Amino acid sequence: MDSKLTVNGKEYKIVKLLGKGKGGYSYLVNCNNQRYVLKQIHHEPCSYYQFGNKIEAEVNDYNRLKAIGIRLPVLFEVDTENERILKEYIDGDTIYDLILQDKMKPIYLKQLRDMCKLLYPASTNIDYFPTNFVVQNDVLYYIDFECNNYMDEWNFENWGIKYWSKTPEFLQYVKERH
Repeated sequence: MDSKLTVNGKEYKIVKLLGKGKGGYSYLVNCNNQRYVLKQIHHEPCSYYQFGNKIEAEVNDYNRLKAIGIRLPVLFEVDTENERILKEYIDGDTIYDLILQDKMKPIYLKQLRDMCKLLYPASTNIDYFPTNFVVQNDVLYYIDFECNNYMDEWNFENWGIKYWSKTPEFLQYVKERH
């Protein structure tokens, strides 16, 4: 991987890899002393999820969640040709890291439940996995844009909650990754 990536012809220096998800790699990048997240779409197989046009889905999902009122990073740029998006960097710890460090606070769960009160009436689920949420100054942000039509089995109470504390499911995930 180059130490720089472009978005619509503008160069961004890669600072570090933030993570790899089902649909892409997210990098912390810098340009003119400003930090951003650059997501590079990938086409690696995913056995449990079907994708259509990933870059189009990113934009559509962002617009859907923004209209619902979910707290998200700002989407600044879309580079369709290179399948890259540039979004605001929310500096903070992920819920995943806070769980590992025993630093979870009830206010984070309350904020997530408040998000659900907006999502469910809009027939929408998000990916409730704790790596998709960052806390900055005790404010919770959903940093992924993925969303889907609502299904009970994938709502927070039936699926996501299993990963928002040191449950057997969470600990198994940690064990498999380290």
